Amino acid sequence: MPSSPMTKTQARRRIAALRREIEFHEKKYYVDNDPQISDREFDRLMKELTGLEARFPELVTPESPTQRVGEKLVAGFVAVSHSRPMLSLDNSYSVEELKDFEERLRRLLPGQDIRYIAELKIDGLGIALRYREGKFLQAVTRGDGRQGDDVTANVKTIKSLPLAVREQRDLEARGEIFLPFASFRKINRMREEAGEPLFANPRNAAAGSIRQLDPAVVAGRGLDIFLYSLFIADDEPPTQGETLRDLKALGFKINPHWRACRDLGEVVAYWKEWKTKRDSLEYDCDGVVVKVDDLEQRRALGLTAKSPRWAVSFKFPARQATTQVKDIEVQVGRTGALTPVAVLEPVKLGGTTVSRSTLHNEEELRRKDVRVGDTVLVERSGDVIPRVVAVVKDLRPPGTKPFSFPSACPRCRSKVFKPEGEVISRCLNPSCPARLRESILHFASRRAMDIEGLGEALVDQLLDKGLIKQIPDLYRLKIEDLERLERMGAKSSRNLLEQLEKSKTRDLAKLIFALGIRHVGERTAGDLAGLFGRLEDLSRASKEELVEIPDVGPKVAESISFFFKQPETRTLISRLREAGLNFLSRTPAPAGGPLSGRVFVFTGSLASFSRDEAGRLVERLGGETAADVTSRATDVVVGESPGSKLAKARKRGLVLLSEEEFLKLVGQPSA
Repeated sequence: MPSSPMTKTQARRRIAALRREIEFHEKKYYVDNDPQISDREFDRLMKELTGLEARFPELVTPESPTQRVGEKLVAGFVAVSHSRPMLSLDNSYSVEELKDFEERLRRLLPGQDIRYIAELKIDGLGIALRYREGKFLQAVTRGDGRQGDDVTANVKTIKSLPLAVREQRDLEARGEIFLPFASFRKINRMREEAGEPLFANPRNAAAGSIRQLDPAVVAGRGLDIFLYSLFIADDEPPTQGETLRDLKALGFKINPHWRACRDLGEVVAYWKEWKTKRDSLEYDCDGVVVKVDDLEQRRALGLTAKSPRWAVSFKFPARQATTQVKDIEVQVGRTGALTPVAVLEPVKLGGTTVSRSTLHNEEELRRKDVRVGDTVLVERSGDVIPRVVAVVKDLRPPGTKPFSFPSACPRCRSKVFKPEGEVISRCLNPSCPARLRESILHFASRRAMDIEGLGEALVDQLLDKGLIKQIPDLYRLKIEDLERLERMGAKSSRNLLEQLEKSKTRDLAKLIFALGIRHVGERTAGDLAGLFGRLEDLSRASKEELVEIPDVGPKVAESISFFFKQPETRTLISRLREAGLNFLSRTPAPAGGPLSGRVFVFTGSLASFSRDEAGRLVERLGGETAADVTSRATDVVVGESPGSKLAKARKRGLVLLSEEEFLKLVGQPSA
């Protein structure tokens, strides 16, 4: 029995509910970079709202989500009006919906031959680029379609963007800024290390990057851009195909995979081809953009308030699915990082069966509140590892409990270390089986114990054969053990044993660095060796003692103290002592030099040498260095483009030295 027609009162209630839900998801997607539903589900909500507003036009308000094109403008950027509307595209998800699109075209262009251009739909951020007399002038985001944010300084950092083109007239090119998968993975690794929330996908990362207020941050993100439309002095090429060729001739980067299609059948064939091949791309592609090729036909078709009538997005099947969490495991990575992983009921996603998904870290796990038994939305984008987008809380079984993150390493049972303010728990045991390979390679590296010949291939063989299970086992290797290994003859074996014997005499500074204490770099290791003189004395130092050392803040002090308190560390050190390694410093800290009693801070870049080199020079002359302007600082060396330290130094009335004055002070010739 058919349902009765919706009344105006019912429509008003449903429209209000839809608007609230859509606005919530828009904020989660565009502002928080934390989408809670799939794109298709979002489009379904928007389609329902659009249909209801079409039936009850008196209920349409200017604040409705249907009345804007894209994202809200961002505080901190200047709003700029577009030269012509920058509209979004309607979406279609099936061949039938694509045929409906063509039917609408034929009604508006009766009897005309319609040809198409098919382009890959890049999942990124729409941008308009303005050039004046051939020189890059301004970049404006899509915004609400009528005006967007001026992000010129940020877009200028994209290396594939030409700052000048051959055409000397004024022009505007439009396209899509995107983030390649390799850059996306790199950014999320850095954010995870820094304890920052991870970007949900490359599109959100691109949008978040281009809205940074500091262009220097954007420059390091690895953004890229494809252009697809061109207006020159209020003119346009006569077809989309010629537009793409003209863009390329001008020096713009276009997506090379576009195709001219004589009819809808060829468009569908192109879509099917790239539905299969999209995983071969180095960036996220979520469909095909189908455009009428002829400009005159486009003008005749015109625009709606939200989208052009002459183009449509033909989306690929969603690479999102819902499934159940069967278990949560915690893996230990090569650096000791503990990563929770959801074990899933196997589900097909983008042509691949997915049974595991990373949950990134303890904080991310708690934020999403993923529990065993939950139904979750899982997303896979290109070669990006499948990730849990959100929990479907309405389907949570009764009696589930929040996951309890382990306080001990799942592999070696050592106590895990998680400094205050960080999101990653770590196993710091160098002998943990999960991180032993990397611990040995670091221990043997040139800047550490400098054991020549102990490279990756040999370490892998030693581990595979069970010849080493802890770092000190290196010093128990025999020539007959080594000669049995692949590519290890008598001479190579003798050379390695000689290198191992020589490493026993390395200075304490190298041993401290070789131990791989988190946050302790080569320079800090040297400071610790010079100040304490013996490894035993360093191992007994309290956090309060350590934090008094220049450049050793609370986080570093906590890491050092935690490392030496662990029973696994005590066992390691005891076995290294038995092997005969040197535990004494032969390079005590200088005293009584010409810079004794002075503490130097560096700000800005130096032309003559790096800050580390300048710091070592100060220390050789008996002075000290500090990372920031504190009560201990006496002198501030001001290089090119100094930062906030300069203002702090002026406020404290410290001695300010130019680079040339500093060079004279330390007896170095000017650059």
